[in-house]
Amino acid sequence: MERLREEIRHHDTLYYVQDQPSIPDREYDLLMRELQGLEEKFPDSVTPDSPTQRVGGKVAEKFTAIVHKTPMLSLDNAFSVDELREFHQRVIKGLKNVSPEDIEYFVELKFDGLAVTLTYENGVFVQGATRGNGKEGEDITANLRTIKSIPLNISRKKEKYGTLEVRGEVFMPRESFRKLNKTREADGETPFANPRNAAAGSLRLLDSSITAGRKLDIFVYGVGSMKPMPFKTHSEIQTALKDIGFKLNKNRYVCGNFEEVLPHIEKWRIEKDTLDYDVDGLVIKVNSLDYQRRLGATSKFPRWAIAYKYEAEKAETEVEDIICQVGRTGAITPVAILMPVFISGSTVSRATLHNEDEIKKKDIRVGDRVIIEKAGEIIPRVVEVIKTAKAKRGAPFKMPVKCPDCQGALSRPEEEAVLRCVNYDCPAQFKERLFHFASRNAMDIDHFGPAVIEQLVDKGWVKNYSDLYKLDPQDVARLERMAEKSAQNLIESIEKSKSAGLARLLHALGIRHVGQRASMILARHFHSMSKLQNAQQEDLEFVMEIGGTVAESLTAFFQQTPNQEEIKRLAECGVEMTIKGENVGTALSGKQFVLTGSLETLTRDEAKEKIAALGGRVTSTVSKKTDYVVIGADPGSKAEKAKKLGIETVTEKKLKQMLGE
Repeated sequence: MERLREEIRHHDTLYYVQDQPSIPDREYDLLMRELQGLEEKFPDSVTPDSPTQRVGGKVAEKFTAIVHKTPMLSLDNAFSVDELREFHQRVIKGLKNVSPEDIEYFVELKFDGLAVTLTYENGVFVQGATRGNGKEGEDITANLRTIKSIPLNISRKKEKYGTLEVRGEVFMPRESFRKLNKTREADGETPFANPRNAAAGSLRLLDSSITAGRKLDIFVYGVGSMKPMPFKTHSEIQTALKDIGFKLNKNRYVCGNFEEVLPHIEKWRIEKDTLDYDVDGLVIKVNSLDYQRRLGATSKFPRWAIAYKYEAEKAETEVEDIICQVGRTGAITPVAILMPVFISGSTVSRATLHNEDEIKKKDIRVGDRVIIEKAGEIIPRVVEVIKTAKAKRGAPFKMPVKCPDCQGALSRPEEEAVLRCVNYDCPAQFKERLFHFASRNAMDIDHFGPAVIEQLVDKGWVKNYSDLYKLDPQDVARLERMAEKSAQNLIESIEKSKSAGLARLLHALGIRHVGQRASMILARHFHSMSKLQNAQQEDLEFVMEIGGTVAESLTAFFQQTPNQEEIKRLAECGVEMTIKGENVGTALSGKQFVLTGSLETLTRDEAKEKIAALGGRVTSTVSKKTDYVVIGADPGSKAEKAKKLGIETVTEKKLKQMLGE
C-alpha cells in the first residue's frame, strides 16, 4: 500500500505540479483502483496522506479559528514607478552600511486569489488555514486537501524539514471559472463575479466534496517557518520548495539591482492577460533573508517587500444607446451600447449597467463620455461619467414600463433591484427557457443544442414547449447542419421525453424558485399535475421543505391562463403528468441514502428519482443520519466512513430489490 501511495504521489507531482505526465490516464487509474481495493480490505491501514483521501465529503458544522505561528502580514502597495523608487530608498536607508548595488530583489507575479498557509509535521500535511486578519485564520484543512497540486506527504525530505509551514495563493483558473459559472447559470444559481470570489467561496464551503469539484489550484511562494532554516535567500527557499514537490509559478526573477526590476513591470502589464489565471500586479522582495530580518516589519507590512499593483485597464468611449435585455427569468437588464474601443485584449462595444438603481447613482445617459473597465468581469462595466460643460447629454434614462420584447407587464418585487417581465410566453425569454426545458436534469432531450433552438424559434415552428411534440421530421431535416439521420435522432429523443414524469416536468417548466429538489418533493406529495394545480397556497406551504416563497411562486404560475393552456397542450401531446411510472409509495419514507462509486444499470439521477418516488432522500455526504450507503464500482471514502459509523451498505442489486424492481 505504501509503495502504491508513493508511486501515485510521484505521478501526481508530474501531472499537477510539473505538467509533465509520464503514464497514460488509464494506467494511473489502475494504480489508484488497486490502492483503493487494498484500503477497503485493510481500513485500519488508511493514512491521512493517502492519495485516496482527496475527495472530500465531510460536512463541517463551522470553521475553527487557527492562530498563525508567524503573522501573515499583508503587503504595502505601490501604484507607480515613483512609489516603487521610494520603497527602494527606504530599503537603502534601513540597511545602513550596505551598498545599493549589493541589494538583490526577487520579483514574482501577484496572484489574485486567496492566501493560505499549509503546515507539515514530519513530512505530512496536517493543517491548512486562511490568512484571516493576519494573526488568526480559519481551519480549512479538509478543503485544501482536495487541491491535487498540494502534496499531502513530503516525507522524502522529512529528515531535513521536521516542521514546515508553507504559504501560497489558492486560485481558480479562468477556464474552470467559466465552466463553473455556466453550470451555476444552468442550475438557476447566481454566477460568481470573478475567479477570486469563486476561489474564496469554494474554500469556505462547509462541504468539502463540493470544493473537490471546483478545480482549484495553488502557487506556493514562501514559508512562514522552517526548522531548520539552512538558506540565505528567498530564491533558495523557492528552489527548495520546488524540489520538495510544491507547485511554484515559473515566472519569477532574481534582479541584481533595483533597475533590473522595472522591465518586468512593463512586460507583465501587457502579458498578464495571456495567462489562464488572474494577476493584478507584481511582488518585489529583498532577496537576502539576513537583510529581511534587519529591515523587519511594521504592525501591518514587512519593510522588505511591496506589491506593485496594476490598475484595472480602463478606456474612454461614448454611450451611443442604452437598451434593455430580457433574461431567462424575465430579468430586465440595461446595457450600454458603446462606440467600440479596444481594452484588455478585445474590442468592447457594450457594457452592463446592472439595474435601474446603478444607472441613477452614476447618472448615465446616451451621449455621455464614459470610462469603462474590464477587471475580473466577463462583461465590462461603466466606472464613471466624464461630465464637462460642453457635453451634449441626453435625457435621464428611464426604465421601460412594459417588456421591451413582448410589451407585457413588468414587476419589481420588494427588496429586489431588478425589474422582471411576468409574461411567461415572452419570446425573448423563450429560447433560454426551451434550452432549460430540454436539459439533462429536466426533460433530458438529446441533440437539442442552442443552434437548433435558435432556428426552430426563429422560423416560428416552436412557439411553446408543446410545439416540440408536433415537429415534422422532414422539416427538422431541412434545418442548417441537420441531416435526415440527426433529425430522426432528435425526434426520437423528444418522443422519449414524454415519459420523463411529473418531477422532471415541473423542473423543466422553469417556475421561479422551484428547482430540482422542490420538484421531486412536490411530485411525490401531490402525485399528479392536476392535484398540484388545484392546491391552495396554504396547502403548498404545508408540504415539508416547501416554504412560503416557493408556494407563492407556484400559485402565481398556475393562476396565469397561458400557463394553464400550455400544460393542457402538453398533456394532449402525451406528456406524462403523474409521477414517473406510477411508482408512488412510502416504502422508503424518511430513509436517507448516499451513493458512492459507479452503478452498472442506473445513472445517479435515475437512482435519485427512484428513491425519491418511494419517499426516500439522497444526500451527498455520510453522517449519523444516513440509513444506507449504496456501493457501486470504485467507491470512494464514503464506503469507509459508512463502515466506521456502522451504517448499512447495500449493493445496486439490493437497492433495486428495495425499489421493488
